[in-house]
Amino acid sequence: MCSEKAVDGDSLSDVFNALFLEQEGTVLRGGASEPLYEPAQASQPAIIHYREDFAASALHEVAHWCIAGPSRRKLLDYGYWYEPDGRDAITQQRFALVEAKPQALEWCFAQAAELGFRLSLDNLDGAQELHAIENFRALVQRAARDYQGQGLPNRARRFFDALADRFNPGFKVEDLSFEGKLAA
Repeated sequence: MCSEKAVDGDSLSDVFNALFLEQEGTVLRGGASEPLYEPAQASQPAIIHYREDFAASALHEVAHWCIAGPSRRKLLDYGYWYEPDGRDAITQQRFALVEAKPQALEWCFAQAAELGFRLSLDNLDGAQELHAIENFRALVQRAARDYQGQGLPNRARRFFDALADRFNPGFKVEDLSFEGKLAA
């Protein structure tokens, strides 16, 4: 079923903020030049910043938030390391291990919102060996199937359901499809 409302970063922020501002003290906000998670400060909510108005960036950053536990959500950018573009093969392999689950959740969210999904290697100027790309695809696909079979984490499930209610009524986790080759 095709949604009547355009799916962009603002509409995704509306869904997220209606669901999690009061319950979790967290807001999703676009317009950033780079994604960043800022933990709550005093009476200010935590803020998930995503790139410009890119729906894919919003979904990806929410996926990281859904995976981060309570102690990680108290740290700037969840306390994760980040190596800029140009990573060598070993560092890119570490990236793949950390990124498989968030990208699998992003893929689930994208289907709930009737958006396309593109695998993100995030290393345009670095090592891009074909076998490493294929291994990453397999990791993301396996993680996505695991989420479908074992269930989404609680906050991810709530967001998935809210996205489906707004953009893809009647769509359920059981309807997810992870067949075919992922574009990178």
